[in-house]
Amino acid sequence: MKRFNIGLPRLYFRFYVALLVILAIFAFATLEIWNRTGSPLERSNATLAQVMQNVLAPPDAPPDMQQAALARVAANLNNAHMTLYTRDWRPLAVVGDLIPARHWRRQGVTGPPPESFVRLPDGRKLLSSEPLGFTRPKAMLHNALLLVALGIGVAAFPLVRHLTKRLERLQIGVEKLGAGDFTARVPIEGKDEVARLAQSFNRAADQIEQLVGAHKTLLANASHELRTPLARIRLALELIPEGIDPKRRKGLEQDIAELNHLLDEILLASRLGAIPENTDSEELDLLALAAEECARYDDTMLDGESAVMQGDPRLLRRLLRNLLENAHRHGVPPASVRITCANHVATLRVWDEGPGVPDPEFERVFEPFFRRRGTLDNNGAGLGLALVRQIARRHGGEARCALMRDGRSCFEVELPLA
Repeated sequence: MKRFNIGLPRLYFRFYVALLVILAIFAFATLEIWNRTGSPLERSNATLAQVMQNVLAPPDAPPDMQQAALARVAANLNNAHMTLYTRDWRPLAVVGDLIPARHWRRQGVTGPPPESFVRLPDGRKLLSSEPLGFTRPKAMLHNALLLVALGIGVAAFPLVRHLTKRLERLQIGVEKLGAGDFTARVPIEGKDEVARLAQSFNRAADQIEQLVGAHKTLLANASHELRTPLARIRLALELIPEGIDPKRRKGLEQDIAELNHLLDEILLASRLGAIPENTDSEELDLLALAAEECARYDDTMLDGESAVMQGDPRLLRRLLRNLLENAHRHGVPPASVRITCANHVATLRVWDEGPGVPDPEFERVFEPFFRRRGTLDNNGAGLGLALVRQIARRHGGEARCALMRDGRSCFEVELPLA
């Protein structure tokens, strides 16, 4: 079963965000270093603009003076093309071909592209086909950092996703193993730490599967082997002369019956653990099964509606029998059984006239061999309720203790309908 915490971002997303944060910190640090060490380069453009204004003619000078001054600037610059514009982009002087301003290009004027653009302190603009000083170095640095960060961010996403995909497959394998699928293994990809982690998980899963298998085999074999001496004890008790104390005989017979019942439950539990699915599933009516089991006990009332479902009739009979047996052994008669259906789920409730199970023990009563507090005998020991929950979950349902409206508790089993 695949489960993820919806409230937390996925692992690959956190890796990716961490990488982007590192890139942002790197860019910020680079800009800070530039602001501290690159200011002379920034100031050189302002110095160049002032020098150009000093060399060129004043803005209100005649056109021939403007042209002569611009020609002196362009002299010996490898046939440079230069154009001097006013504040409002009207040409004052041209050396070589006219370098058009951007709003002139819409009028179809063509010319060499500008390599440098110098904004003079008095507002005039000087465009040149040869580079003069540095062209907006800070903007160039910003663009370079942005392109580097964008390239790394795009290239890093598939790499991070590939790494976390392997971790997600490992997580699915761990969850399957935790849910009881001891055959769960994960593929080993690569030769890095994640691959070694997958190898360690597979080795641990192999050992767990072997230990659980050996435990189930030992449990089943021990239960079978105990049947033989139990049968001998029962036969010996039947051969004892009738002169034995009837009370003592009755106690021995009760002990043998309880031991035989416990062996049946242990064998059933071992079979449920060894066989992963219901092999004897068929369509049945839960109400009819409940009626047959209730007929075995006195002071039992049955109420409800037909509940047709797919299941193992033998296991569901044991579920009903264990609940009724628990109500008659530990409760106050009469016992009540009710079956209701809603939203494709059949709900089976069993209770008696006693107070029921205390709220703090709602979960503990389903533990194997749990004994209620304050009891000195072995009445509470066994696998009955543990088998009830195991059989319910095997059919895709659940078993729990629940409070009724009058404050007493009941046992509630939910099973999916056909």
